[in-house]
Amino acid sequence: MDHNPVNHPARPVYRALAALTGLYLVIFGGLALINGGEFFGQDPGVKVLGQGINPGGGLVLAVLGLIALAAAVIGRNVDTRVNRALAYLLAAIALASLAVSHTGANILNVSVVTCIVLMTLSMVLLMAAMYGRVGSDKDVHAWEQSRLFG
Repeated sequence: MDHNPVNHPARPVYRALAALTGLYLVIFGGLALINGGEFFGQDPGVKVLGQGINPGGGLVLAVLGLIALAAAVIGRNVDTRVNRALAYLLAAIALASLAVSHTGANILNVSVVTCIVLMTLSMVLLMAAMYGRVGSDKDVHAWEQSRLFG
């Protein structure tokens, strides 16, 4: 995206936030897998870190967290693309889960609290994607020219 800054001074902070988000998803998903229960069970009493989730949902979130961690380690603008895609995916999962949270279609056994946490994590990843872009001096100059005169 041309309107996002290149070589933002706080990009290491955003990259670290994306890595922490991935780490949280891995830990949360791993705890959900360890917690036991039916893989796609819908028991409202099953909670992990105060959030409703089942092992199936935990596996999905752990895989997404590993992808976010790998992208943060790789860097080099791969992380910005991956973080943007993961942010949109997490937001879609959260909104879809919120829509079915009190129905029989709640296959991930998420609660409203889980949806709020997933939306927050998605916004953190989106922010990291927006401000984590790196480039050459030529890219920075082109971005500044488009921003100032475009």
